[in-house]
Amino acid sequence: MEEKVDETSQEGVSSVSDSSDGQEANGENAQESGAFDGDDEAKDLDFILDIPLEISVELGRTNMLVNDLLQLARGSVIELSKLAEEPMDIYINRKLFARGEVVVVNEKFGIRLTDIVSPAERVKSLG
Repeated sequence: MEEKVDETSQEGVSSVSDSSDGQEANGENAQESGAFDGDDEAKDLDFILDIPLEISVELGRTNMLVNDLLQLARGSVIELSKLAEEPMDIYINRKLFARGEVVVVNEKFGIRLTDIVSPAERVKSLG
């Protein structure tokens, strides 16, 4: 049952407040504010889960003169900066995400994660 109460303060200001069953009022306010909209949150999460990401693994780096580049032929070997036993850098959208070791899975290369960059370090690399 809904009841309106008119209260007048000593300054002559009048205010009207509604009082009804507390659960009903709280439930309506919660629904209006989106507190019970679990479906909307799930849809938002589904949207984020469908974002494509580019994942790349870096074996190493080197610098080379244009003349040396032009001398490369089939069978040439380019020496990289990393040692064979060093972990490979794993980038997601060109940002360092983790390090890992190369493995072979069903005659294809893969990478086993050995170290994931902390969230604080990832944020620092953004800026």
